[in-house]
Amino acid sequence: MVDILVVLPSVGLDTVRDIVPLLAIVLFFQIVILRQRPANLGRIVVGFVYVVVGLVLFLIGLEEALFPLGKTMAAQLTNPAFLGLAEGAAAHWLDYGWVYAFAAAIGFGTTIAEPSLMAVARKAGAVSGGTINPWGLRIAVAVGVAVGVGVGTVRIVTGLSLHYLFMGAYALVIVLTVFASRSIIALAYDSGGVTSSTVTVPLVAALGLGLAANVPGRSPMLDGFGLIAFACVFAVIAVLGFSQLSSALAALRRRRSSGKGT
Repeated sequence: MVDILVVLPSVGLDTVRDIVPLLAIVLFFQIVILRQRPANLGRIVVGFVYVVVGLVLFLIGLEEALFPLGKTMAAQLTNPAFLGLAEGAAAHWLDYGWVYAFAAAIGFGTTIAEPSLMAVARKAGAVSGGTINPWGLRIAVAVGVAVGVGVGTVRIVTGLSLHYLFMGAYALVIVLTVFASRSIIALAYDSGGVTSSTVTVPLVAALGLGLAANVPGRSPMLDGFGLIAFACVFAVIAVLGFSQLSSALAALRRRRSSGKGT
């Protein structure tokens, strides 16, 4: 508690300094360009205070809980004693099975809890008139993130080339985009973007850095990053693939029903 009180003023000052330019831009366009007094000025001020307080507490929470948690779990899961290795024995990449399982579970859980994804899913459901199921969209994105983070941890452990994996993943995105319905393409790309937000990034980034720091021969600077990018691209793949699968199943049901009718 004492440590939190010590860092609270500096984090608060940094947060205010980061938000002030955004507030200045909004006020500039409101007053200078539109030449109108902001409506509900009192509510705006109160909302600004809420934003600052929320961000301060969130940033402190990251440093005190989420980042240490991700690094600690990565260190424990890669401990030779946990892996059942003899002292001095080299680990095979298959020995890190629990690491991959934990990474996938973290990717799925954090994505389901991602506020930005909830907002996009609700809006998509409302705009589509119920055609898009918000829960179905969230689960599809979460599965994609889980696979992406799992693949990213395999890359960290094995040292596979990052750019070749990304080129293959984006080639698959291009192919799926060509055959996907126009109504889902933009939503799929946005769904990939919202995964890199407040809940997912801290834990996944901490996991990658902790894993790269504890796997022999890996560098946190060279190998610890990239998990977020894997999460984003595989989320896009999951939504596009889910859309294609749903369309194929719907067409199959229509053919079967028409066959029964004849």
